[in-house]
Amino acid sequence: MMPVADPEFNQASMAWNTVTRYTDYAAAQAAVDRLSDDGFPVAELSIVGSDLRLVEKVTGRLTRARAALSGAGTGAWFGLFVGILLSLFTTGHRWLAMVAAGLLVGAVWGALFGFLAHAVTRGRRDFSAVRSLAAAHYDVIATGGQAERARVILGQAGLLPRT
Repeated sequence: MMPVADPEFNQASMAWNTVTRYTDYAAAQAAVDRLSDDGFPVAELSIVGSDLRLVEKVTGRLTRARAALSGAGTGAWFGLFVGILLSLFTTGHRWLAMVAAGLLVGAVWGALFGFLAHAVTRGRRDFSAVRSLAAAHYDVIATGGQAERARVILGQAGLLPRT
């Protein structure tokens, strides 16, 4: 990925080297994949998402009990990891006890921290959500004078969007 400060990454350069524009990332990815299959030097390509927006999908109400349960799950995974690491230094069947102890201690501490973290907010964020970034459109950009060649390949493959 080119740094934003790179002189080749300015708007005028992008406009001259834009191969095509897609409304979803999967289509842009499929176009680059097709170009790769046809032997195009894909190191000369970039996929640039523009007009970014943050999408936060609310998944439900967050109570102290749900926060504790979520914390317990996260803590259990961490405890399992620690238990497995500690079990490497044991012999016999004690390794299973180390794994179980790590899992249990992690779940308890995770539940405690989840509960306390939610209680500290005092209801300022009583919902759970998943965040993602989405772009309005994705441009396939070519450098090194390769844009027209890429357009021809994609046109023959039927992957140029209709305008």
